[in-house]
Amino acid sequence: MFVIIFGPPGAGKGTQAARIVQAHPIPQVATGDIFRKNLREGTALGIEAKGYMEAGKLVPDELVSKIVADRLQQDDCVAGALLDGFPRSLPQACFLDAWLAERGMAIGLVVHLVVPDSVIVERMGGRRTCTNCGATYHVSVSPTKVQGICDRCGSQVIQRPDDNEATVLTRLATYHEQTSPIVEHYRALGVVADVEGVGSIDRIGDHVIEAITKAFPV
Repeated sequence: MFVIIFGPPGAGKGTQAARIVQAHPIPQVATGDIFRKNLREGTALGIEAKGYMEAGKLVPDELVSKIVADRLQQDDCVAGALLDGFPRSLPQACFLDAWLAERGMAIGLVVHLVVPDSVIVERMGGRRTCTNCGATYHVSVSPTKVQGICDRCGSQVIQRPDDNEATVLTRLATYHEQTSPIVEHYRALGVVADVEGVGSIDRIGDHVIEAITKAFPV
């Protein structure tokens, strides 16, 4: 089973992805993790991507697609994978569809977490991150016990630059511009399940698993 999880930044994709792979024996294939691994190991693809990144340029769709395809060819993806952060453009989606079709496979489900922009801005605007261990908090939902101090390691907790309202709004605009065509592409194929991403994590998770069970009945 090949599943894509979509949603705006701050929609809870990582949280729900972890629940999906616990319920189903497929690996989570996150582009961020793949890039970091290739850069760390100095692979040919990683070196090529690094060149673009160091020049301040976006990594081209073709190279991103190659890096993901390389990951999907590994043994743990034989039974499928949960794609998180890919595809991020229509050309990437078309590449993925063609790559899978060549192997007699296809995307079986796109889980689309639907969260209003106003909720995303509130979520991310209130997020705070430890400068040392990376633990995350929220000023209203899950604050630190001592203001500005990490519960876990005692280091300073800050608002990251990409969590301020102006940056979040810019990221959301980019997301809507680039992602809407992808969702509609897969909706035309009848594989999109819209899941409301507002409410308790458990409730959202139940609806996500329900959508997957419906798409892949035992």
